[in-house]
Amino acid sequence: MNRFTLTLAAAATALSFTSAAFAGEQYIDETGFAVSGYDVVSYFSLDQNPVGEAQPAPTQGNKSITADYNGSTFAFSSEANRDLFTADPAKYAPQYDGHCAYGVAKGGKVPGNPTLWRILDGKLYLNITKNVVGFWEEDIPGNLELSTANWGDLDPKPASEATIPQWSSAAPLE
Repeated sequence: MNRFTLTLAAAATALSFTSAAFAGEQYIDETGFAVSGYDVVSYFSLDQNPVGEAQPAPTQGNKSITADYNGSTFAFSSEANRDLFTADPAKYAPQYDGHCAYGVAKGGKVPGNPTLWRILDGKLYLNITKNVVGFWEEDIPGNLELSTANWGDLDPKPASEATIPQWSSAAPLE
């Protein structure tokens, strides 16, 4: 079994004991949309790259195809994706209200970059910068354990108002 398989197996085990990791204020950047206007359903149709490699880009949503959830507006690239989301929003919404998973593991709420993502055990996790992705991936199971433990104290705190560093939306919402 290779390192990637072992890491994902351990992460899946750790996640099976966790509760939902969203319910507070969603992180919203300057776009005014959750996940910077990216279609959260689109992540789940992408082929995920192994640990250590960048993930493919998600699909940008359309500002006229939206749904509200968790106090914020999510944009979608198609009505079919919006309908999938509204049928089960918890399945598609990013964990930790769109905040950086490694930041939560370290005890804080910082923005999640929608292009720095990983799906583990059917849940979408975002991180803030490429460097942080490296730290996150060094010990995904351990970081998930920490983030799960920390989230209960962080969840009631306000969402981050910081800008995602070194990032700008790939394309404006249509």
